Amino acid sequence: MSGRTVTIADIAIAGGVSVPTVSKVLNGRRGVSAATRRHIEQLLVEHGYERRGRPGQGTGLIDLVISDLDTQWATALLRGAQAEAARLGADLVITTTHGNPVGTPDWLDHLAERGSDGIVLIVSELLPAGRDELTSLRMPVVLVDPVGSSDESLPTVAATNWAGGRDATEHLIGLGHQRIGFIAGPIDQVCHRDRLDGYRAALQRAGLVYDPVLVRQGDSLVGGGHVRGMELLDLPEPPTAIISGSDEQAYGVYQAARDRGLRIPDDLSVVGFDDVELCQWVSPQLTTVRQPLAEMAREATRMVVELSRDAARVSPRVELATALIERESTAAPRVARP
Repeated sequence: MSGRTVTIADIAIAGGVSVPTVSKVLNGRRGVSAATRRHIEQLLVEHGYERRGRPGQGTGLIDLVISDLDTQWATALLRGAQAEAARLGADLVITTTHGNPVGTPDWLDHLAERGSDGIVLIVSELLPAGRDELTSLRMPVVLVDPVGSSDESLPTVAATNWAGGRDATEHLIGLGHQRIGFIAGPIDQVCHRDRLDGYRAALQRAGLVYDPVLVRQGDSLVGGGHVRGMELLDLPEPPTAIISGSDEQAYGVYQAARDRGLRIPDDLSVVGFDDVELCQWVSPQLTTVRQPLAEMAREATRMVVELSRDAARVSPRVELATALIERESTAAPRVARP
């Protein structure tokens, strides 16, 4: 190993153990037998291993894990995280999961090898085994709109999704709409369930009956909005307005309306969710619920850095407010369709 810096992976290979096991020895964590611990400690000395970073200051690396990078939603989050990391003097290491759970052995080995100071998980599912390994690495984790049930043991940053779903629905009810469709995003995500619950609550408060026929599950993408939008518009009694769980999905509803010869907002009102740049590019400009995406990513990055510097700090769940942004895609319903 002469001629280059000795890494944790090098020690793991030499000792015939995993990278997390070496990390446990380095950090004085339990879960390693006495014989293995002595063997690894000897290898660390023999190979001249030196910890990365300066004592107490870490490596300055933050791992950001996100489902995909090909949406404006992801772009807004990345911009926020990058801006905050730069302000704090840290660098981001970005991993995409493509919808897969986080916590596989290979990923954990790479994580331990990098010696990152912490992790921001965006709309990702952390496997129980992965959570245990991360705990052994003493690495702070902050979740942003996590998939599945929230874990109160981990700090979380989210938006007031329930209130956003309610506000979008109340806006349409206030315009006179009574038959309002709803196309959710992936329903396994807490944020989309909360938005749907807000929609239902607003209907109930207005004395309108919740009709499951008017609710569809989409994929938060343009294609899902188009397919589910067509389904709603082809109903015997189609909705006069549709709320979408994301702006890109709402654009798919625009396409469905065009395919059916409907004009927005004359024949159909549409409301999105997120307030990405697309909202002002489409015609008519999209009324939407602004989710503070960049602010959420900035807050999560700040929390990770603070936790890496002060392990005793307790970070609760943080919710940032949504806001209805009225543009051109909503109007009072027509008395009758042509």
